[in-house]
Amino acid sequence: MANVRNYIDVQPNRENPGVALHLVIGPEDGAPRFSMRVFEVEPGASTPFHTHWWEHEVFILSGQAVLRGADSERRLVPNDAVYVPGDEQHCFVNTGAEALRFICCIPHAETPAPRSDLPPPRCDP
Repeated sequence: MANVRNYIDVQPNRENPGVALHLVIGPEDGAPRFSMRVFEVEPGASTPFHTHWWEHEVFILSGQAVLRGADSERRLVPNDAVYVPGDEQHCFVNTGAEALRFICCIPHAETPAPRSDLPPPRCDP
């Protein structure tokens, strides 16, 4: 049976000032590969500027933001879908007067990094 919960009912991780991370779906829910997180970033706050091997997908629910990279910035508004490639430095900065809220999907932390000694995947007809 499907697991359903309201993200508000999930105790957030507040490791970074001004940022609440709600892990709404993870390994403990039976999800074998990916985690879904809901972030709430207070006005003027940002997620840490960081990089990691995995890509992730983000969907902006509410608020105004800037996606900051190593050499560029992109403005974000509600209903924007964002793809952040692996190994790309990034952070999300709340530039608005209300909370920035977004969904972020990533592989589980224990998922191994891709092996560089393997050939790229093929899709033969």
